[in-house]
This record gives sequence, C-alpha cells and structure tokens, in this order.
Amino acid sequence: MVEGLIGKKIGMTQIFDEKGNVAPVTIIKAGPCTVIQKKTREKDGYSALQMGFLEEKSIKKPTKPVMGHFSKSGIPPVRILREFRFAEKAKVKEGDQFFVDIFQEGERVHIIGDSKGKGFAGVIKRWGFHGGKKTHGSMFHRSPGSIGASAYPSRVVKGKKMPGQMGNKRVTIKNLTVIQADKENNLLVVKGAIPGARGGYLLIKKTSYHPESYQPKPSEPEEPKPEEAKAEKPGAEKPEPKEVKPEESKVEESEAKEPELEEAKAEKPGSEKPEPKEVKPEESKVEESEAKEPEPEESKAEKPKSEPSKKEKIE
Repeated sequence: MVEGLIGKKIGMTQIFDEKGNVAPVTIIKAGPCTVIQKKTREKDGYSALQMGFLEEKSIKKPTKPVMGHFSKSGIPPVRILREFRFAEKAKVKEGDQFFVDIFQEGERVHIIGDSKGKGFAGVIKRWGFHGGKKTHGSMFHRSPGSIGASAYPSRVVKGKKMPGQMGNKRVTIKNLTVIQADKENNLLVVKGAIPGARGGYLLIKKTSYHPESYQPKPSEPEEPKPEEAKAEKPGAEKPEPKEVKPEESKVEESEAKEPELEEAKAEKPGSEKPEPKEVKPEESKVEESEAKEPEPEESKAEKPKSEPSKKEKIE
C-alpha cells in the first residue's frame, strides 16, 4: 500500500541463526507513522503521502500555520515529515496510521540516513592518502601534494579529492535483509550496519515496490464506494424483490378490486354514482338511449288521434 516508513536508529547487536552462525543486526524503531497530507496528481501534480513520525515529545510551541496543517490528521505537530509513494487504488485518507507490519521477514529494503559528522579532515583521514616520506629532510608528510596542471587547463578539476568536511552526508545502504518485524513494540531488525549515529532518523523503503502492483488482500473488507453509499441513503425504503414485476403486481391489484365492484353493484342497483373505470363511455351512452326510447313511442301513439280530427274538419 505504502512504499516505506520513517524510523529511528536504536543501536546494533548480534543474533544467532538456526545453524549457530552469528550475524550483526541493527534495531530500528519504525513507526507508527500517520498520514498528514495526501497529495494527488490533479491538485499537486504528483501522488504521494506526507507522513509524520510519532514520538513521545512533540513540538513545544507550534505556530498557527503548523497547527492548521496538522488539524486534518487529528494529531499534534511532529518534528519529522517525509513523503512516500503509495498505491492510488488503495483508500487512504488523512489520519490513517501505518505500522512496522508492512515489512515481512526476508524482505529486502533500502535504508537512507545521514552519516556521522567528523568535522574538517585532511586527505589522509578523509580519502586515505598515503602521504610522503617520514625521513629527515622530507618536506612532504601529510599534505595533498599537486592538485592540477599549470598550463592547461589552468584550474582545479571538479571532484578533486582535497581536505574538507568529513561525514554528515546523505547515505543509502541498499538491499538489506529484514530479520524480524515486531508490531507490538514497533521494532524492525535489519541485518548489517546502517548510516548514522544512535538516535538518528532513517527512511526505510521497500526494494521492489511499484504503486500499480498493489492488490487489496482478500481478508480486508472492501469499503463501499461513495457513489454506492449515496445511492443507498435516499432509498431507505426496501426495494421490492426482483421476481415480482410491476406489471404482474398491477394485474393482481385489478383482479382483487373486481369482486369488490361487483358486490357494490349488487347492493346498490339504483345508485346514481358513476361506475368505476370498467364501465366504458360507449356502454353508458347505449343505456341512456334505451332509457329514453319509450317516450317517443307514447307521443307517436297520441298524435294519430289528433290527426283524424283535422281531416274531418277539412271534409
């Protein structure tokens, strides 16, 4: 998930393997490290995790900008901040912690630290020069000697080994083997020596790490995506089972209503209320026409009585 951790050198000791062979090891306090800031390609141009190394003593008098920077992670300001690569597929946020269990026994790591500072040193101590003769009359004992040509190029070539500050440089020791990773005590045991004095800070990185090669463990429960969570919240009501289709449910409801309508008709034959949707408008028009037909027949029967009376008058 993450490339490495921040550690602190405790010291060196030795252990014996199963065959009785002795091996020098270095004990490191690795983590816990808390994610202070998550950098993304869209916002920062690259993806990385800014992690802080938790210690017993924190910054005594942090400034307001520093307090604001650490507010998202929910931890007090720390002294050491470093950036590590991480898998973008993994779900990481500010405040998450990583422990020494990200390393496994037998795994290879690169350890970066600052070497011990030894002050100003001459070429014999710094670079291992042999020096000149120590006999009487020799004027060349521990001096560097000639440092360049006279005519051409008439300057000192870059990188010339000369007196200067010794140590106090960034050093990387590669391909060290992890002997043990103790999560309870946050201790990492590595075979061999590492740069720096006791109490110095280190960066422990995995040798064969690639962010795209990360795959979540099957044991880890997969968290629901934010889109799925949003879709579930508004629909608090339980959805209907997939087997029951909406069309079938409508048909069942209509069948259940039909006997009720028939019973209502039988109880109230002369009701003036309009019948439900089952009664079509065409049928209602036909019934009204049948009801009005007997009136014109009676009127026709009455008319012929009056007609002969008129004819008789004419005759």
